[in-house]
Amino acid sequence: MAAAKHYLEDPTDAVLSGLCGVTLTNPSLLLDKKNKIIYRHPSSIASSSNVSVICGGGSGHEPGFSAFVGHGALTACVCGTIFASPSAQQVRACLSQRLPAETQGVVVVVTNYTGDVLNFGMGIEKARAMGKKVEMVIVADDVGVGRAKGGKVGRRGLSGTALVVKICGALAEAGAPVEDCAMVGRLVVDNLVSVGVSLSRVHVPGKSLQEAKDEEERLGPGVVEIGMGIHNEPGCEKVKTDLPGLVKIMLAQMLDQNDKDRAYVKVEAGDNTVLLINNFGGTSNLELSAVTAEVVGQLERDYGMKPKRIISGTFFGSLNGPGFIISVLKLTDTGLGPGKSMLELLDAPAEATGWSASIRAETWNKEYSELKATAEEEKGDTRSTNLKVNPDLLKRALRSGLETLVASEAEITRYDTIVGDGDCGVGLKRGAEGMLRMLESEKLSEDPLASLTKIAGIVENTMDGTSGALYAIFLNALAANVRKQDSSSPTELTPRMWAQALDDSVKALGKYTPAQPGDRTLMDALIPFVDTLKATENIKQAAEAAKTGAERTKGLKASLGRSVYVGGEGHTEVPDPGAYGLSQFLTALADAM
Repeated sequence: MAAAKHYLEDPTDAVLSGLCGVTLTNPSLLLDKKNKIIYRHPSSIASSSNVSVICGGGSGHEPGFSAFVGHGALTACVCGTIFASPSAQQVRACLSQRLPAETQGVVVVVTNYTGDVLNFGMGIEKARAMGKKVEMVIVADDVGVGRAKGGKVGRRGLSGTALVVKICGALAEAGAPVEDCAMVGRLVVDNLVSVGVSLSRVHVPGKSLQEAKDEEERLGPGVVEIGMGIHNEPGCEKVKTDLPGLVKIMLAQMLDQNDKDRAYVKVEAGDNTVLLINNFGGTSNLELSAVTAEVVGQLERDYGMKPKRIISGTFFGSLNGPGFIISVLKLTDTGLGPGKSMLELLDAPAEATGWSASIRAETWNKEYSELKATAEEEKGDTRSTNLKVNPDLLKRALRSGLETLVASEAEITRYDTIVGDGDCGVGLKRGAEGMLRMLESEKLSEDPLASLTKIAGIVENTMDGTSGALYAIFLNALAANVRKQDSSSPTELTPRMWAQALDDSVKALGKYTPAQPGDRTLMDALIPFVDTLKATENIKQAAEAAKTGAERTKGLKASLGRSVYVGGEGHTEVPDPGAYGLSQFLTALADAM
């Protein structure tokens, strides 16, 4: 139900406020509030006789296409209400009032939806009747709807519209005539294929919550809809699969020449292409990057394609839809000569906040040699010491402590779920399992420095978050302080020497955290352990002190860490998870000594 929550429940207010925001992020833009038109300030247009390029449609597809208005892209954009076409009157107002009077012609880019085509068409015919030279480019790039189902309506317009707008806008900025701008726009459309998927339809502000509840039932957990439209139109099929399986289906719909219902564009291995991965609006950037990697990998492996440009981001949204669209453009000769190829026009500079492809052509075209691994694989300082420990005893003690820590994960996680974010147990378990694998596969050295260096490296690579950083700092400091105990002849590392090295390491850790006993952190167990070991040179007494310190955190309010932000009385019920986990490890380690 989270997708049904909005900051603005009034859809009219949402659209007008959003359009105002577009003009605030680009001071060269103006808003005709009455007609919901974003247009360029006349003083920002270097050559007012250039062809004007406009686009439009229902709102809710941001940044498409109000944020595409600007130098090198659109001259103006006409916006409807959410998911509804603007009226013919709005379009007429744009064509007659919001473009430079000297413009030699207008290219109107429209997505292939009935309302958009009809209303923009009426506006265009009125403008032509007034003597204006206007050409329409209808974008139809969706393959989710095949020929049989699409019938006379044809393919829907999807995120490939962003590529059409960018290329037409760059060509107009270069001073090309209206006929050439329209011809190239149509050529791009003829070489575009796109398909979208989503985990759910979107909830429109102002609509009932029941619609969101119904949608949860329509598409259950793990189900994704392929061929989803940008206005909540249903897709062509629902599937349960992982990301590689999903991408495989999508690419087959776009590129399989044996699928006669969907083989709209013949794209073959070795063809020059542009790949656009478009966010519906609610897919995380992390997942969108993973999608991009999967698509690029499958294109090269299964289709022999290496796109000349890979563009990923939100260009043509569907409110906060949890989906994405893959678009592939086959680069085709425009016939207009140097500087006016599809790729050059796509690379041309644009000053529009919606066009977020910021990588320059020079960067794409440069050859990057593969870097070979250096001779030293980050070995670090591996100088040995004359200090000695019993490696078998150390291994037995470590295994005992680590296995106990792994077994305690569920309890630590339960505690952290009550007072934190629930990840402490998993993080400690991950680090413990990494060290256990090392103990199984390698022999420990008599030199304690060698073992500490290995352990510190494992912690750095397996434990994340705050506790991982604290343990990594402490263990690296411990390695450095053990080295300080080195002598010129073989020397047994005694409890006194261990205690001194541990005490110095706690002080080193204090440079990076102010935590002390009583703050409800792992320091409630660590510091009592080190202080007692230094005073008694008895590891079992030190472990008992760590256990007591951890138990005393029950009832304490946190002063540091994420627990500070967690309300309630959970701190009175359970000990600090980090201190508890450390005390469990130290107790089992001491018992095995």
